[in-house]
Amino acid sequence: MATIALFHSALGVRPGVLDAAQMLGEHGHDVHVVDQYDGLVFDDYETALEHVTEVGFSALMGKALEATTDIPDGVVTVGFSNGGGMAEFVAASRPGVSGVVMLSGALDPAEIGVVWPQGVPAQIHDTVDDPWREQDSIDAVAAAVKSAGAEVEIFDYPGSGHLFTDASKTDEYQPEEAARLWPRVLDFLDRVG
Repeated sequence: MATIALFHSALGVRPGVLDAAQMLGEHGHDVHVVDQYDGLVFDDYETALEHVTEVGFSALMGKALEATTDIPDGVVTVGFSNGGGMAEFVAASRPGVSGVVMLSGALDPAEIGVVWPQGVPAQIHDTVDDPWREQDSIDAVAAAVKSAGAEVEIFDYPGSGHLFTDASKTDEYQPEEAARLWPRVLDFLDRVG
């Protein structure tokens, strides 16, 4: 069983985040959903990104780190989209993180001012035609993980859905790809948790 800090996308704690938390919990994992927006949820990216800009990415990273202070060592950080960057930041900023999973979003560690933690493995999941996909960032994370002496697994899925595991995002949801993703995440959690 793994202890998980689960970070939402720029849209907030949408149903897809809660569905993921429930599913992970049903598999025996202890899931802590980190709500950096205090209940605020968005339906469109433009408004959500305006909120991120208004609050500030640094402030959100600080909130993410603060929300994990009482979570015991051995935690796996997992994040959707923008939350993938939060998962990276927390892993690099506090001791005791045993793995990182980035779902539809990875940020170059140098861009967020961190060095990948020594020996901490990672998984990255994206669709190949996701309009928000940044291959340079994925490559930078992969290089950082390997330089830190850990393994990185990168999974590419067909399609263009960004939050493709979120059934409530009907314009992005890809059920077949989501069904392939979750067993890979569960396997990773079993190995590192």
